[in-house]
Amino acid sequence: MIDVPLSVLDVAPVAAGASAGEALRHTTELAKRVEQLGYHRFWVAEHHNMPAIASSAPAVLLAHLAAATSTMRVGSGGVMLPNHAPLVVAEQFGTLAALHPGRIDLGIGRAPGTDQATALALRRTVEGLSAESFPQELAELINMFTGEQPRPIVATPGLGESPAVWLLGSSGFSAQLAGVLGLPFSFAHHFSAANTLPALALYREHFRPSRWLDRPYAMVAVMTVCADTDERAQWLARPSALSFLRLRQGRPQALATPEEAAAYPYTDLERDFIAERHADQAVGSPETVSRSLSTLLARTRADEVMLTTLVYDIEARIRSFELVRKAVDQG
Repeated sequence: MIDVPLSVLDVAPVAAGASAGEALRHTTELAKRVEQLGYHRFWVAEHHNMPAIASSAPAVLLAHLAAATSTMRVGSGGVMLPNHAPLVVAEQFGTLAALHPGRIDLGIGRAPGTDQATALALRRTVEGLSAESFPQELAELINMFTGEQPRPIVATPGLGESPAVWLLGSSGFSAQLAGVLGLPFSFAHHFSAANTLPALALYREHFRPSRWLDRPYAMVAVMTVCADTDERAQWLARPSALSFLRLRQGRPQALATPEEAAAYPYTDLERDFIAERHADQAVGSPETVSRSLSTLLARTRADEVMLTTLVYDIEARIRSFELVRKAVDQG
């Protein structure tokens, strides 16, 4: 049984032959539809220098998405804090929280969300490429919302307009830090499945009750593509796999069509890479996806599941979320 909230993680995928503007309009269309379907929250992720992803400015995009919806929580999954000054993030998300009270999530990550050259352009110094100061920067950001900032700086908006702060991760470091701080934790199972159970165990082991939570709250993000048949879903999922492969090879491109992805001359090693990436995700018919999500919940004991669906066609993307919602409701 899937008896936890279902949410959505989106990256505003840019399809081959389309523009970033079209990608952002499709993400807005998707957000409106999944709100109607009863999904709990809608997050967008920060990535840079990636032709297939248009969600490079989460705060800007979230202002638009929050205005286009009315009840669903919206947030970042996440803002890569080392790329930004904590004061700027506090002001941006304080503004969002002031405009849309009770609906804004601030998911924070410590990875650059890009390659090293682009990270250097964002952070401006070689010293800034290190994430060693992340715990201190996170504490500074949180204190700007709570008023415990030791320096005489006030984030306006920000102070008293706090979004719900989450810590994101794909390793044990962020899991432990989220536990120690008593923050909700979201794990990137969709690209680090081997680390999911160890990280969640560390989070729960190190959890300390806080002003935000009295018990651990863990969310797991899983790649999900649902269609009428297993074969159709696998077909739709191929462009995502090819996109990830190209990214790993240092040659990112816009999201390929399913036909292009099917015709790509994969080596045996590349096929193994894709098979490993799809393993333990939720790709298939409604029955297959429902079983996959139920199994994931049983293994992880997650409090919430976040679905990320990267397919070429917006209609197929929306249809995937419709099918999942129907399958879960019929349970």
